[in-house]
Amino acid sequence: MSEFKITYFFDEEHYIRRFIHTDSFESAEKIVQSERDQYISFRDSRGIYHELNTSKVRVVQISEYHRIDKTKK
Repeated sequence: MSEFKITYFFDEEHYIRRFIHTDSFESAEKIVQSERDQYISFRDSRGIYHELNTSKVRVVQISEYHRIDKTKK
């Protein structure tokens, strides 16, 4: 299972990020496409709850994310 970073851009300065775990880039795309023009909710990595109206988003960016363990030296 891979981790993907999804960034929702509202304008040049405002965005929100979400991380999902799924099998492939294609399945991440399908998730984003299936959520188009509706409300979604999720908790971010800090545990903050978000409700997002995806119809208000101007750009959605998906990228595979490779998390680095910052506790290891």
